[in-house]
Amino acid sequence: MTKLNQILAVEKGVKSDVQRKVADAHSLINKAPLLSGISRTYQPIDDEGEQLPPESTRVQVQAEQVLKDVTVALTRLLDVTATKDVANCSAKADVKIDGVVLVPEVPVTYLLFLEKQLVDLHNFISRLPTLDPSESWTRDENTDSWRTEPVKTTRTKKVPRNHVLVAATDKHPAQVQVYNEDIIVGYWTKVGFSGSVPQRRVNELLARVVKLQEAVKYAREEANGTEIVDQRVGEAVFSYLLG
Repeated sequence: MTKLNQILAVEKGVKSDVQRKVADAHSLINKAPLLSGISRTYQPIDDEGEQLPPESTRVQVQAEQVLKDVTVALTRLLDVTATKDVANCSAKADVKIDGVVLVPEVPVTYLLFLEKQLVDLHNFISRLPTLDPSESWTRDENTDSWRTEPVKTTRTKKVPRNHVLVAATDKHPAQVQVYNEDIIVGYWTKVGFSGSVPQRRVNELLARVVKLQEAVKYAREEANGTEIVDQRVGEAVFSYLLG
């Protein structure tokens, strides 16, 4: 009994072979000289005339035979493809995680679709923005985001001051140098917020995706091992077309 995975393995080669044979057939029937032939004989007016040998060119390509050769190749392709498509309708398997059925009786075509979606999802999750590891983050339910610990910093203001270099006398005024002094006038308390996710969350999600990918691939292999019935549709199709 043939299995679906065997038909899948054969299908690509059959398609390539048919494409080559059809292309060769197109080339043959477009070469007019190969489809043409002649036969010429010469008869002089009288017995004293020059005798010339007959000339002939045989027909090398019969369009009807080319058509038959193409239909033989196409019949094989139609049969293989029908066998695959009919089998795909019945070949199903469960997607299981740790022995628990997550998605029951999934057809092969959907499993292939699911595999591609999981590849895209894996790429998306791997690019999620993550929290800065240099900060300490806690969940803030009020803002539905992550927040850092408060960091307190000072706010200063420059206040001009006078520094007496030389004291005043009864004859000279004092020599004074003006400078600015930073005076603390208040305090900033900074709290950072972020909508990113912790790296551990990304790691957990990626691990789950990988596990599901493995389960889907296993299910696909199981479904592809389904025994199938070879279909014979090509002969009926071409019996009608060439009838």
